[in-house]
Amino acid sequence: MGIEPAHEQAEPLCMLTPAGERTGPPAVHIGDETQSLRDFYRDMTLIRRIDTEAFALQRHGELGLWAPLRGQEAAQIGAGCALASQDWVFPSYREHGIAWTRGIGPELLLGMFRGTEMSGWDPNEFRYAYGQIIIGAQTLHAVGYALGLQLDGLVGNDDPQRDTAVLTTFGDGATSQGAVAEAMMWAASYQAPVVFFCQNNHYAISVPVERQSRSPLAHRARGFGFEGIRIDGNDVLACYEAVASALAKARAGGGPTLIEAVTYRRGPHTTSDDPSRYRESAEEEYWESRDPIERVRLRLVELGVPGEFFTEIDAEANDLGARVREACLALPEPDLGALFDQVFTEQDPHLAAQQAEYRSWHGVSGGAA
Repeated sequence: MGIEPAHEQAEPLCMLTPAGERTGPPAVHIGDETQSLRDFYRDMTLIRRIDTEAFALQRHGELGLWAPLRGQEAAQIGAGCALASQDWVFPSYREHGIAWTRGIGPELLLGMFRGTEMSGWDPNEFRYAYGQIIIGAQTLHAVGYALGLQLDGLVGNDDPQRDTAVLTTFGDGATSQGAVAEAMMWAASYQAPVVFFCQNNHYAISVPVERQSRSPLAHRARGFGFEGIRIDGNDVLACYEAVASALAKARAGGGPTLIEAVTYRRGPHTTSDDPSRYRESAEEEYWESRDPIERVRLRLVELGVPGEFFTEIDAEANDLGARVREACLALPEPDLGALFDQVFTEQDPHLAAQQAEYRSWHGVSGGAA
C-alpha cells in the first residue's frame, strides 16, 4: 500500500485528518470506503458507550476495576476489523474494542472486572486470548503461537481462507519490558507471522513516552531486522490499512511487522488512577480536538450521509448502555470454592481437602460463598 518504513517517515501515516479531510495513499484493503466508514463509526461509537458505562459502573461500586480506552477507539476498531476470521489475537487488558470486533460482547467482558469470572470466554471460539495483566507477556505468547502456525503449515500457502497470522497488542509502556524485546527477537529470527501493534497512548501509567524512548518506538523494529511503521492511531483508515497490510504479509510468509499507532489515552490508566496529577489540561484539550470518532463523523457528513444515520447509531448506543448495566447487575455471585479446581489440571488430595474445609467453614456444599 506504499507505506514508508518508520525511519523514513517525517510524520505518522494519516489518511483522515482531524478535520475529516481525506488525505494520504488510497485505501487498498477497503472496498466501499463510505460503507466502511459507516461501519467504523458505528463500532467506535458503540465501544465508547460500553467503555463509558463500565467506567460509571466501577464508580458506583459494581466493578472492581476498569481500564478505559477512551481516545483509542480508532486504533482498536481499525486493527480488529483488519483481522481475518482465522487470525488470532493476544491482547493486553485494555483492548475492549478489538474484543468487540471478534464478537465478544460486554456480558463476557464484565465478568473479570466484576470478579465473577476467571476469564469469561473460550479463546478458541473467538480466536482471542485472555487479556494479559502481566505487562508485555502476551507478546511472547503470540510469537510462540505464530511459530506453531508455521510448524502446522498454515503460513505461506497463498490460501486466504487457510493462511493465518497473529496480532499482539500492547502499549508504549510495555516496550520497556524485556519480554517484548525477546518476543521481537524470536519473531525476527524465525520470520514468524506476527504483527506487533503498539498503541502509543503517551503514558505508561504516569511516565511519559519521552522518558522511555528518545526516538519513535517503531524504529526499534530496525534493530531486530524487520519493518516498523508509524501511523496516526486516531485515524481509523490508517489503522485498518496498516494492520491489514501487515497481516497479509505475515500470512504470506513475509515475517513480522511492528506498527506504532500514535494515539492518546483520554481517561485514566485504570479507574484507580488520577491523570490530573501528571497531565496538563492543555494537553488533554489538544487531544480532544483530535477525537477519532468526530473525524469520521465529519467525513461522513461531507460524503452526504444523512443525519438519520447518526440518530440511529445514538439510539443503538443508548440501548447498548442499558444492556451493559443490566448485564453487569445480572452476573452471578462467584463460587469461591471453585477456585481450588483451577490450580492443577487434576485436583490433588491436599487441595480437595482444603476445598472441603473451606466449604464446610462457610456452611455450603458447592454454591456461592
